[in-house]
Amino acid sequence: MEATVPRTKAFDIHQIRQDFPILQQQACGKPLVYLDSAASSQTPRVVIDRLHRYQSSEHSNVHRSVHSLGSNATLAFEGARKKVAEFINAGSEKEIVFTRGATDSVNLVMHSFGRRNLRSGDEIIVTGLEHHSNIVPWQMLCEEVGAVLRVVPIDARGELDLAAYHRLLGPRTRLVAMTQVSNSIGTVNPVQDMVASARKVGAVTLIDGAQAVPHMPVDVRALECDYYLFSGHKMCGPTGIGVLYTGPNVQERMGPYLGGGDMILRVTFEKTVYNVPPQKFEAGTPPIAGAIGLGAAVDYLQSVGMREIQQYEGELLDYALERIAEIDGVRVIGTARHKASVLSFMVDDIHPHDVGSLLNGYGVAIRAGHHCAQPVMDHFDVPATARASFALYNTLDDVDALIDGVRNVKRILSSQ
Repeated sequence: MEATVPRTKAFDIHQIRQDFPILQQQACGKPLVYLDSAASSQTPRVVIDRLHRYQSSEHSNVHRSVHSLGSNATLAFEGARKKVAEFINAGSEKEIVFTRGATDSVNLVMHSFGRRNLRSGDEIIVTGLEHHSNIVPWQMLCEEVGAVLRVVPIDARGELDLAAYHRLLGPRTRLVAMTQVSNSIGTVNPVQDMVASARKVGAVTLIDGAQAVPHMPVDVRALECDYYLFSGHKMCGPTGIGVLYTGPNVQERMGPYLGGGDMILRVTFEKTVYNVPPQKFEAGTPPIAGAIGLGAAVDYLQSVGMREIQQYEGELLDYALERIAEIDGVRVIGTARHKASVLSFMVDDIHPHDVGSLLNGYGVAIRAGHHCAQPVMDHFDVPATARASFALYNTLDDVDALIDGVRNVKRILSSQ
């Protein structure tokens, strides 16, 4: 099958690929085909250059210094906060808390909101599609305060049972934590409708947007969620930086997460007066370089266009699903009607680790494992999957390389 560039007119894939230096190299003597962006995306030159400029000529601590380096670093750091707020249409940059990543953001909410507001008998709802980071903290909270964890089941396609979700909602529901896009199988959940239903019973809502923000437009005010979180390293930014959007209705119900500098207004041995949000939740020296790099990543994604990225990646995924269906013995795990950027699959009875290792020899980088979503693997009765995940810099030729590689894996292992 001849590969062509998808039809999105305003999307210059050739230029985009030139923007990512790492894509110009080889892996195992083959052109690198990077299909592991759900784990961590690659970084464009403009982000790398912005990080280098900060570290080499602008570095200083923020919020405390009266010298020009400190003032300029503070402007860049807080400027990045404003860029992130505009990117997800938050009402104010004061609603944006910088964290170490999506996992840190979930834990912040668990400690700052959950421990203060949930009690024995209260209920927390999560979905069967969650990453471990949106399960384990809530289990920890339930064990600590005596709350009860409820789970929205998924069906054979990997879609949520929404009728079951509505049955779970009730007067004891205090928090609903849901992923917008499944990291393991790519299901896109109807989070706006789910939030609206949760609000009717007075529940606070949290959306894990780590796999959504890099691939589609996000508007937290339209979603009307209380919390929205994501990581920089999955959206062409640096590692070690994350974002927690905190809606205005929950900020005053949250205690501090960590104690230390910058999250205080005044400290005496008798009493500490805490700072206002978002500084209240950002103790100590923040991830300054990470935030500035994230701001550059936001600029880059917006220059390409989130709707254009969403359309382009949708065409890539459709093409990948069409091509992989040509191979006998391949089972796609997760066939939801609405999917984004993720193709999980099994090849006969070959362990996914073997599939991934052999594909690496052809220069094709995929993920193999349970993807920190063991309940999803249990639901489909598989120990793990091979997962190819796409980003704005992938091409139909990358998909063809994956398909050719899978065919070679089958041939090699079937002959042994």
